[in-house]
Amino acid sequence: MPTPKTQIELYTSGTPNGQKASITLEELGIHYEVKNVEISKNVQKEDWFLKINPNGRIPAIVDRTPASDGKPREKRVFEGGALMLYLCEKYDPDHRLNYPYNSDEYWEVVEWLVWMQSGLGPMQGQANHFYRYAPEKIEYGIKRYQTETKRLYQVLEDRLAEQSEAAHEDGPWIVGDRMTIADIANFSWVNWAEWAGIDVGPFKRLGQWLDRINSRQAVQRGLNVPEPFTMKEKLKTKEGEEEYAKHHSQWVMKGQEADQKKHG
Repeated sequence: MPTPKTQIELYTSGTPNGQKASITLEELGIHYEVKNVEISKNVQKEDWFLKINPNGRIPAIVDRTPASDGKPREKRVFEGGALMLYLCEKYDPDHRLNYPYNSDEYWEVVEWLVWMQSGLGPMQGQANHFYRYAPEKIEYGIKRYQTETKRLYQVLEDRLAEQSEAAHEDGPWIVGDRMTIADIANFSWVNWAEWAGIDVGPFKRLGQWLDRINSRQAVQRGLNVPEPFTMKEKLKTKEGEEEYAKHHSQWVMKGQEADQKKHG
């Protein structure tokens, strides 16, 4: 079935959360326009964006694709997991990235999507913060969140081992016989492992799964939205790593200070 012509605006930035949205759009072959939300300038907290996402976070979309009867419509969707489910329900009739609604596989995808949203993303995000951004190196915080992230990687490693027993020729995948939004969502964080100071090496199947996803052209296009993804290249040299860390830690701490001033 051909992909319908869409009028979607993606509000995003080059982070794990943003990349899972752009990868989903690219994998589905959906037409969309990119709006670069410069989180280094705290744009996501401006009034115009809060009307799209009251929580002031990326990613979000505004879908102005006309209804099937031709009538105009406008639907905002925020939160990455909700956004991915929405795109599949609306624009993936052949179930390339998910399974038919209410099938057992569909709910398994939802389970792993929520698992990432409530576990892997927040824990690895905290590992990033204490390892890269915190003005004081607090060993307890670093070890606490790196250890929990590794535990969650092991959960994925065990899942992929379980799936390998009945793997499709290009698998295994987290759910069923294909790459789904569950894989994309989890990939978006595991692909940043080294930024959290974590080595994927001990997780053999996870590393192979990471390589399979990274080899897809649509994934590479999605990673480079809204700007080129340079983290892995920067980490190849000490100078590049320090430059990348300095740039990102500045805006992270600036945003935290603004929140503390307003809500502290």
